[in-house]
Amino acid sequence: MRVLIAAMVVLAVAGTAAHAADPRYPDWPCTQAKVPDISLAAVWAGPALDNAESKWKDDAKVSALVSKLAARKTPLDEAEKSVKEFLAGSASDKSTNAKLLFAGLFDTLNAQRSQVMSGLERVSRKQREAADKIRDETIQLQTLQGATPRDDTKVEALSNQLIWETRIFEDRRKVVRFVCEVPTTIDQRLFALGRVIQQELE
Repeated sequence: MRVLIAAMVVLAVAGTAAHAADPRYPDWPCTQAKVPDISLAAVWAGPALDNAESKWKDDAKVSALVSKLAARKTPLDEAEKSVKEFLAGSASDKSTNAKLLFAGLFDTLNAQRSQVMSGLERVSRKQREAADKIRDETIQLQTLQGATPRDDTKVEALSNQLIWETRIFEDRRKVVRFVCEVPTTIDQRLFALGRVIQQELE
């Protein structure tokens, strides 16, 4: 009986999630609205980036710094300090370096964000398939439990399978809820670092 209740809870959760999804993005599992790309205008009010968007990778120093600043394991205050140190040490080329650095961050963090979002949608599709499977097996289990004569071996085997599948579904759901915060964290990081770069140019 407990197996059936757990399975029904999973199906109720899956149904709620499917109902709440933005119809434009049927695989998007988060309560946060899906914004596919960060707009440059939303995070950068500095000088035009010109060809910095295609040139930043050619500068080894900028590329190395972009990798460090974009990594979520680098604390934001440490990243902001590194931006200030880098731009303070390049007075003559400050404007060029600032534009290259921001272009690199914009490019890299946008790509990171897209990767996370694609992963979330991939997991969402798996969850939908898992919910369908749990639904079918729940019906099978109810049929087996009501059969005469009842095959207890089959009932136990399917019950154990449902317990396992329900647990996996729930674990994935918890991970998704946590990962749903990541695109917003990336947005905030890009905005904060962009602001520091612009302040250094003033």
